[in-house]
Amino acid sequence: MDLPKLTILAVEASKAAGQEILKIYHSADFGVEMKSDDSPLTLADKAAHEEIMKYLSETGLPVLSEEGKSIPYEERKNWEYFWMVDPLDGTKEFIKKNGEFTVNIALIHRDTPVMGVVYAPVLDRMYWGNAEEGAWKQEGKEEARMLKRPETKMVRAIVASRSHLSPETQEVIDRYPDAKVISMGSSLKFMLLAEGKAQLYPRFAPTMEWDTAAAHGVLLALGFTVKKTDNNQPLRYNKQNLLNPFFICEG
Repeated sequence: MDLPKLTILAVEASKAAGQEILKIYHSADFGVEMKSDDSPLTLADKAAHEEIMKYLSETGLPVLSEEGKSIPYEERKNWEYFWMVDPLDGTKEFIKKNGEFTVNIALIHRDTPVMGVVYAPVLDRMYWGNAEEGAWKQEGKEEARMLKRPETKMVRAIVASRSHLSPETQEVIDRYPDAKVISMGSSLKFMLLAEGKAQLYPRFAPTMEWDTAAAHGVLLALGFTVKKTDNNQPLRYNKQNLLNPFFICEG
């Protein structure tokens, strides 16, 4: 598997999807619908999915996307490599027009991300990483810079979801009275750790595999861990139930 080549493809796909999202973001009508789980869906989610599929279909690898068709576990359980995609992570942030939403594309090997791309279209901020080349960030037209895992593990800042601050999360925050708390939407929460702006992200609220896979891929390229809170084992993908368990991400 040519990870560098597939990473470039995923970066291109996420940029193209970002352009489609921005067209709708700057329009008068988002076409908001509610899905069966009461989460919102917009025209941008659909347009981004279609754009990404144009790129990823060239690889011949299967795609598991939030906005794609539901694929039975019996069909996908033996996949060796596959794409996991969230065409628009942070739809609520999109609707609020605060810019804190991302395009997420991950390559999964069996149950572990080996590459991830996280793109914030409004911020024009691109993060990518893979198991061979490490992790990178590019902002606008600036030259890409390699991200380095911080040497210190002292918890100076904790990431918490703006809309999902549970009692369990508060309990973790309380263990670090001197740490500041940063709120951020979508996969950008993980990227605060990737940039060394935060050191801990406890998540005691529901997420799906496509919400975390791309950012997880970037963080694994930096040597970070994303572990389940109940047994300290790594977060795994392509489970029968695609709902993630609660997890804590740290350096």
